Amino acid sequence: MTTRSLSLTALLLLGACTVGPDYAGPPATASDAVARGTFARAADPAFTPAPGLARWWEGLNDPLLDRLVDDALVHSPSIDLAVARVREAQAQLSQQRAALKPSASANATVIGAELPPIQPGSGSTQVEFYNVGANASWELDLFGGGRRSIEQFRATGDARLADLADVQVSLSAAVAQAYVALRDVQARIALSDATTRLQQQQLTLTRQRLAAGTASQLSVERLQTQLENTQAQAIPLAAQRDEYWNQLAVLTGRTPGALDATLKPVAPVPLPPAQVAVGDPASLIAHRPDVRAAERQLAASTAGVGVAKARALPGIRFLGLLGLGGTSPGDIFDLGNIAAIAAPSLSWSFLDFGKNRAATRVSEAQRDQADATYRKTVLDALQDAETALSRYGNSRKQLGQLVQAEATAKRATALNRQRVTAGTTTLIDQLDVERQQLSATAAVTQARAQLTQYYIAVNKALGLGWTDPVSADAGRSATAATPSAPAR
Repeated sequence: MTTRSLSLTALLLLGACTVGPDYAGPPATASDAVARGTFARAADPAFTPAPGLARWWEGLNDPLLDRLVDDALVHSPSIDLAVARVREAQAQLSQQRAALKPSASANATVIGAELPPIQPGSGSTQVEFYNVGANASWELDLFGGGRRSIEQFRATGDARLADLADVQVSLSAAVAQAYVALRDVQARIALSDATTRLQQQQLTLTRQRLAAGTASQLSVERLQTQLENTQAQAIPLAAQRDEYWNQLAVLTGRTPGALDATLKPVAPVPLPPAQVAVGDPASLIAHRPDVRAAERQLAASTAGVGVAKARALPGIRFLGLLGLGGTSPGDIFDLGNIAAIAAPSLSWSFLDFGKNRAATRVSEAQRDQADATYRKTVLDALQDAETALSRYGNSRKQLGQLVQAEATAKRATALNRQRVTAGTTTLIDQLDVERQQLSATAAVTQARAQLTQYYIAVNKALGLGWTDPVSADAGRSATAATPSAPAR
């Protein structure tokens, strides 16, 4: 075998080398939860281990809420921002892939110069030069730094897709939370108005009794105070209602006030389904977007170690030049004036006083940070899910108790009405009993809203609410790399 063949073989072997650690997948995390196969706080009969629904808000059976969430997922600037970041990551990956391929450029040069006299007494010399040529360059990926860089950008792009899904999860939950809060405050405004009317009737009757000498001024002042407090407490409710109107408009990509007419009609708080599909811990780890993003960042950081190590090793670049030219314009068409150069070059920063080693240690530390971030993200996700499940289960129990209390208050109102009819108690007492019933109804209304809010929190903690990219521009380019959504 000739020396040239040996050199070529050695070069090809070097080109097949890829330095740095190979990514072996995310570290095993929360193995006890995965082995258990179910959430620790999912013992309530309201929970089922079936896979959660991606469009979980449809379980609330509120068509207006469905439209609001869909509008937000299409028109929110938050979605547009996340989609733009996906496109940026995809363009960076394409840019890095192109960097590993040869590059070529063309150039044309015209030089005119007037040189000073060569000898004393002689005139200046006019020089003209014309050249048309092309040059090409290619850097051989000897130690796989370029390939590791492609791995890094690909993983970063996947992380941006997961970030887009995470925005969808947060946005759908935010719309549902604001909508439920709006329906709750509208119900409280109606109950406050009803309470005000009862207290006004009590005050009017007590003033009549005061005029007849059967009631004291103290009773009148006490009822007046109650009425004024109720009226004062109703004022902030109107501000909260307006706040939720504005919030829902902005979340759906509109200006504040744009949805006032749509949201003004009062509607009941939507209630969760009888059973909530929650899946299992393994499904949460596999599909929750922030966990996926952290895992992809770990993959990118692992590839970054290889990129840093490759920079510390020798590099070979091939340069090629091809040109035609001479001292007259016609020379650029004369093939006899062709000039060609092929020049390989070797570069190696072997003396950098530890700069490259320090850069490698930096990338290794970043990889370790990404590893710790991933494990922390998994544990935080499991904690969120368990906490949300516990709150939802206990909220159902609280609502059951409050419903029983409301039923008792209704029976007391009916019994006391019979006493009023029989003349054994006063109408003022009846109004007070009815006010207590309204108070019990208000507690039930708030508990129902709280239960639905916890239902929303459960689905958000499970990482549900994302689909394929919703932007038409990014959807076509990003769909192939988008992770599969949870089972429907």
